[in-house]
This record gives sequence, C-alpha cells and structure tokens, in this order.
Amino acid sequence: MSDKGKFYITTAIAYTSRKPHIGNSYEIVLTDAIARYKRMLGYDVYFLTGTDEHGQKIEECANSAGVTPKEYVDRVAGEIRQICDSLNTTYDKFIRTTDDYHEKAVQKVFKKLYENGDIYKGEYKGMYCTPCESFWTESQLVDGKCPDCGRDVKPAKEEAYFLKLSKYQKQLEEYIESNESFIYPEARKNEMLNNFIRPGLQDLCVSRTSFKWGIPVTFDDKHVIYVWIDALLNYITALGYTPDEKGSLYKKYWPADVHIIGKDVVRFHTIYWPIILMALGEPLPKQVYGHPWLLFGEDKMSKSKGNVIYADDLVKVFGVDAVRYYLLSEMPHASDGSITYETLIERYNSDLANTIGNLVNRTVTMQKKYFDGVIQPNTASEDIDGEIKTLALKTLEDVDKCINEYKIADSVECILTLARRLNKYIDETMPWALAKDEEKRERLGTVLYNLLEGIRYVAVLLKPYMPDTSKEILAQLNTDADSYDSLLSFGRLKAGESVGEPKVLFSRIDAEKLISELVAKQEEQQAAETDAINQIQGVARIGIDDFAKVELRVAEVKACEPVKRTKKLLKLTLDDGTGADRTVASGIAKWYTPEQLTGKKVVVVANLKPAMLCGVESNGMILAADCPEDDVKVIFIDPSIPNGSKIR
Repeated sequence: MSDKGKFYITTAIAYTSRKPHIGNSYEIVLTDAIARYKRMLGYDVYFLTGTDEHGQKIEECANSAGVTPKEYVDRVAGEIRQICDSLNTTYDKFIRTTDDYHEKAVQKVFKKLYENGDIYKGEYKGMYCTPCESFWTESQLVDGKCPDCGRDVKPAKEEAYFLKLSKYQKQLEEYIESNESFIYPEARKNEMLNNFIRPGLQDLCVSRTSFKWGIPVTFDDKHVIYVWIDALLNYITALGYTPDEKGSLYKKYWPADVHIIGKDVVRFHTIYWPIILMALGEPLPKQVYGHPWLLFGEDKMSKSKGNVIYADDLVKVFGVDAVRYYLLSEMPHASDGSITYETLIERYNSDLANTIGNLVNRTVTMQKKYFDGVIQPNTASEDIDGEIKTLALKTLEDVDKCINEYKIADSVECILTLARRLNKYIDETMPWALAKDEEKRERLGTVLYNLLEGIRYVAVLLKPYMPDTSKEILAQLNTDADSYDSLLSFGRLKAGESVGEPKVLFSRIDAEKLISELVAKQEEQQAAETDAINQIQGVARIGIDDFAKVELRVAEVKACEPVKRTKKLLKLTLDDGTGADRTVASGIAKWYTPEQLTGKKVVVVANLKPAMLCGVESNGMILAADCPEDDVKVIFIDPSIPNGSKIR
C-alpha cells in the first residue's frame, strides 16, 4: 500500500483526579479505531494520549489521601494507562504533564508569551469552581452554580497573570468562519461562535497563587501556571516543541489532523488553544471533533449516584473486543449514547454471538463438512450472488465515508448489515439442501465461496474496531488477503486452499444471571470505596455529631416489586411523610417477597446519596440485620408510629 502521508491524532489528556469510568474510556477507543483505520489505509499515523496532572483539585485529593500530589498522580496515571492498555489501544506516546521535558517547555512558552506582551499581570475577581478549575463571572453562572458541572462556586480574588484572548478575538472568529470543518460537528461550531466568541472574549487567567501543585512561573515564584495552558500545550510538547527548538516529530506531524475531545472541553480547544498557537506564531490544528457523552441509562456517570462502570471490569467479563464493539456501535454521532448492563448483554448476544459469531461458525463448519475444508471455485453463479458482491464493495465505500465524517457507529452498522445479509443468504440458498443433491455440488461450492469471501470483508473491516476478533476470523478463513487493498476486488480467496478450524467467537450470555452478578459486584465496589475513604481519613469510631448526620425516618412500604433481570433486588415505593414517593432498591429478594413487605413500616436512611442499581435510581436504604446462617431480617417499626417520624 502506498504511503498517504502523515496523520496526527490525539485524545484529550485524562485528568488524574480519579480512575476514569467507561464514559471517559470511550474517547481512547474511538481515537484508536480511527488511528487503526488510517494505518490500514497507508497513513503514517502518530497517536497521542496521556494524563493531565496539575491543579488545585489534585492537590486537595492528595491531601485527603494523605500522600504527596506526585504520589497521587503517579497512582492514578498508572490506572489510566492500564485501562488504555486493557482496551488494546495503539497509542504511539503516552504523555504525562509531570514529565520533565513538558514542564520545561511550558515554562518557556509562558515566558515567551509574557515577553511578547500576550500575557500580563493583574488581579482576578470572580466565582471559582474547584472541580472544573475555572473562574466565572456572576452573569455566567447558572442558578448560582458552575455552568459546566452544576456544582457550587465560591468567591475568589487573587493576583494572576492573564492571556490576552481579546487581542485575538477577531482573528479567531475569521479563522473559524473561513475553515468550515475546523470545529466539528456544526452544532459545536455554532455554540462556540454564538455563545462565547461573538459576545466578546474576556482575557483568561493563566496563573494561580492559592495553591502550589503546578508548574512554577520561572520569573515569579509566587505563581504556578494555570492548568489549561499547561494541559493544552501537551499536543506539541509531546512532539518535542519548545519556543527555542522545534523537534523533528513536531516538524513532521504538526499541525494535528484532528483532536478527539469530549463536548465539555470544546471551548478550551477551540478558543484558548488556537489563541495560544496564534500568539506563538504556530499553525492551528486542522480539526477539533467534540464527541458526545456516554451515559449510564439516561444519567451522567458519577460516584455520588453509584452508577460508575469501569472499562477494565467490563473487559474481564465480556472480553476486550465486545467492550470496544459496544462503545463504538452504541454512541450516536451527535447525541449522547447510553450504556446499561442490559443493553450491553443484549448487543453482545444479538450482534456478536448471533449475527457475526454464528455466521462465521456455521459457514466454516459447512465448508469442513461438505468439502473437507477445501475452498471450491466460484463457477456456478446465480443472480442472487451478485447482491453479495455488490453489497460487500458498497460496504467498503460506506465505511470509508462514515469514518471520514466520524460517524463511527454508522460505520459499524454498515459492517453488521453485511453480516446480516450473509446470514440471510444462507437461508435463501440453503446449503444443507444443496448438499443432498450431487448435481448441485458445484453450486454448493460457489455458495460457500461467496459466504467465505463476504466474511473476509467483515473480518478486514472489523480490524479497527475488534482487532482480536478480526484476527481470529481471518485465521479460520486461513487467508493472508487481509489488507484494505484486498477489498478493492471481490474474489481474493483462492480455490484449492483450505479453511482453518471452526471456533466459537462469542458464546451467548445468560442475561439474568450475569446482571445479578454485576449488580452485586457494583455494590461491593461502592462499599469498598467507602471503606477505603474511611480508612484514609482514619475513621474508626464516630462521635454523636457524626451519627447526627445520618437521617433516619419511618416509612411505609406502599408498593413492592422485583427488579427485572435480577433475582437479588426488590424495588420499594415508600411513603416517608414528605408527600412524595421515595424509591429504594434493596438486595433482599432472597429473603422477602413483595407481599411480605407491602404495608409494613421500615426505617429508611433518608439522606443517602442516590445510587443507580440495575436501572433503578435508589434514593435511600432500609435498615436490616445480618443474621447467622446467611439470613437477613428487615427492621420493621410499630405501625402506630407516623410516617416521616425521625429516629434519633
């Protein structure tokens, strides 16, 4: 394959405040799939990912954990890299913003911008959101809270250095308007222009004095460089850029062909980052693609809701390719995607076990059964065979078009459509019936040839998405016709060669059994995290003030029903005296039926953070006692006590 030139692709670097959940991991898999596809086409790809490791939030997390900030980020950065590796991603470099070369380059950039007059010293007054590490004016707040994350903000005032965004506003606006594909998709571009740029850019605070965990300003040791200048520069420092010297990788790969980022950081990458580059006199990236979020059901994942799923845990259960497949097939192009255990298992069984796995297994098995595995000449064609060839070639075109538009889920659907058509072709041609008639033997050989060749298209096109599965299918076909160019013509399998041994790619999953196990695991993880926090904070005994924080109320069970697809949980509807029903999911189905609970009065922990359990948002917990011999007894209350009564 000819060299098509360079292709530099990056993810946003992951913030090291905590282990990333599956929604964060979507981005690295998406970027990896694009990188793999471009390599398959013959591009010289450079794929960058990494971690963002400075800031006040990390300093606070480290203090809470009783370790230094560097010890804290070393641990979390290790977890992030391990997750990237567990998802079989092929990054060329993993940058950490605590890397010595990066810190030195950032200091040089900051100094150059200051000497050029693009950074100046002033004083900042505003409302500060610690989790987002962002300052806001009063007018930018939404209901008095951070417009990005919805959390509380607090007044802040400190000496700071500022980047002159206003100086470059017109230049940036003109650039975005004259480069239509710079911000993608279109909705993100309109949002940046109409909501942020055209109303007027305010100069950006780029240093802090209220914490120490950051890169020091070399000429003013009271200040550390604010996280966004530090983090954004990774895209060029990773290539060896400094203001004094541009490394060979920088000269070869910059500007980036695309930054793959979440929709929540589009503003930083399409306003702050281009202006930094303009001030440095460097080219801007060709494109910034702001992808949507992956939600748990309909909610954004958060530990406070108890609905966090981790990629490495899913890989242990489903296998890496099944997790990659789900992430890439389930996320729409421009709207948020969703993950639940139910939908993951459903897609696994229907798409992977039934459609792809069954297609490959029964085709290779028939080839072994009817022809001892030897591929027959494609010499007895009928009109229906042309549909398979036409669709295979069209699938190649459609996949290419979808990927170039970052419509990755659509590209996966194109491949699945081909697999479905091949399954239908089996039903239409009925090889088992042809095998009973010796005069139809040549036709049988042709039908199986077309099936094997169609499967080859599926296997090669799956390489960027499911690399291990692709490799296994090609091994069963026993073919070296596995390049992108090999798909340009239908019929590359060679008659006379033999297929490999048929193997099951994906075994069907018992949904009810697995969901129960996963829910139990999730509950265990939540308990373990709580225990770890308590251990870190030295919690052993509690005082009366601590106990007073727990709000216990009497509640009546108005209704009770099993939670679908799990034998463990019951969904309780409670009257806690507030006038509004409270839903609680409780893992007591082993010991109680709904009839035994309905109408009874129980004790509910009323101020517990909500948790999403198997699709049910549980707002509280009822009290029960662990008894000997694996028994549990719910604490029932005297029915004469009014609903909502506090227990002290």
